[in-house]
Amino acid sequence: MAAPLQSGPYAPDLPAVPAWLNKGDNAWQLTAATFVGIQSMPGLVVLYGSIVKKKWAVNSAFMALYAYASTLIVWVLVGFRMAFGDRLLPFWGKAGPALAEGFLAARASFPATARRGADGALVAPRTEPYYPEATLVLFEFEMAAITLVLLAGSLLGRMNIKAWMAFTPLWLLLSYTICAFSLWGGGFLYHWGVIDYSGGYVVHLSSGVAGFTAAYWVGPRLKSDRERFAPNNILLMIAGGGLLWLGWAGFNGGAPYAPNITASVAVLNTNVSAATSLLTWTCLDVIFFGKPSVIGAVQGMMTGLVCVTAGAGLVHTWAAILMGVCAGCVPWVTMMILHKRSALLQKVDDTLAVFHTHAVAGLLGGVLTGLLATPDLMALHSHLPGARGAFYGGGVAQVGKQLGGALFVVAWNVVVTTGIILAVGLVVPLRMPDEQLRIGDDAAHGEEAYALWGDGERFDLTRNEAARTGAWGNGVREETVDHRLAGTGARGLTIQL
Repeated sequence: MAAPLQSGPYAPDLPAVPAWLNKGDNAWQLTAATFVGIQSMPGLVVLYGSIVKKKWAVNSAFMALYAYASTLIVWVLVGFRMAFGDRLLPFWGKAGPALAEGFLAARASFPATARRGADGALVAPRTEPYYPEATLVLFEFEMAAITLVLLAGSLLGRMNIKAWMAFTPLWLLLSYTICAFSLWGGGFLYHWGVIDYSGGYVVHLSSGVAGFTAAYWVGPRLKSDRERFAPNNILLMIAGGGLLWLGWAGFNGGAPYAPNITASVAVLNTNVSAATSLLTWTCLDVIFFGKPSVIGAVQGMMTGLVCVTAGAGLVHTWAAILMGVCAGCVPWVTMMILHKRSALLQKVDDTLAVFHTHAVAGLLGGVLTGLLATPDLMALHSHLPGARGAFYGGGVAQVGKQLGGALFVVAWNVVVTTGIILAVGLVVPLRMPDEQLRIGDDAAHGEEAYALWGDGERFDLTRNEAARTGAWGNGVREETVDHRLAGTGARGLTIQL
């Protein structure tokens, strides 16, 4: 006797559940997208707003917030299909909107990933996840947005916010979409076999190199800011870093486009590498400086996350520990030792050391993946048969591909970022004038992060000097700033302006 037709939300003929849709895959990919979004909003917004001086808290957080919002609009208008649509050039997809119901409700696909042999016969079909295009558009937007937010870390504390507003959409279209299509969307690096599991090159190497390049052209912060740039709230900085760490489960767990075995391995390896790198960086701080730095611990956490990203779902967990050790050592050496000995690194004011934490760590992860990617995990993830790391019989060819892919990403970002920055500079000044840089948020936005002088009352800077020099008014000497602070209960509080 035939079983009765199932009714309810799991009925086979439910209109919103076509035959190709897998509810578990769709649910996980939407969750992963949300995790990646939390990394930017509020993760990096909080981290940026707290890791800088008080006078730059609002501006730094807003640069991240604006990049996130502007990316979404440009992404659905033209960006998504430039990165993941039909092939236009070996490194670029055809532009087009991702707005219509017919496109967004159809099954997700990567048209350019289909691989054909020399005779034109189909060797490998195009990638088609089991959920709608709308889910893919959202997930890939979050990856694009965090790339721009990370890039902003190199420019905090001096870039004209209007120049940043013009720079973000141009860089997204002319740089990010190129790297994403080349490595993920079916471009020449994808078919060549360069491994970038979840953005070691597309996200981190790109943002680190582009941020460093942009910082060179924008120019440095004020001398006083470069010499003393203490965080205004270390506890919030840790909270923002924590959101970034936990959100990385979606970053690397969503890379296979399904909650499969490589996703599980990737999430575990991501956490193992981050913890190992944090401990390694902290130990180096203790050995060489005598005490553990909290900022250093956050930087070590970051480099561990970045390094493992290129191969998170493709390596053994013992290899993730090795990657974490390398991520805690190599960027530490480049930041603490080589940086001080390099005239170029000293000249470029990379505010949050994004070059070291993302470019160096991203390149390191890509090379280590070329060495450590296992054949079994590669068989579950890669479109190329027999792909594996050098330690598993892949030879030096895979490492060569990794270096070649990195060279393309670096060269493209240096050239294109330079062109965009110089073009924007013809229209809008790239750097705020020194008088505005001395003030900070109030000059840039007319707003400040903390109301320290009363219930929302803004402290009048024009009275500051008079109070400190003992100015007289109406026959009575004004009380000093220190006395006024004591009256508000702020005794003992030191603010770095």
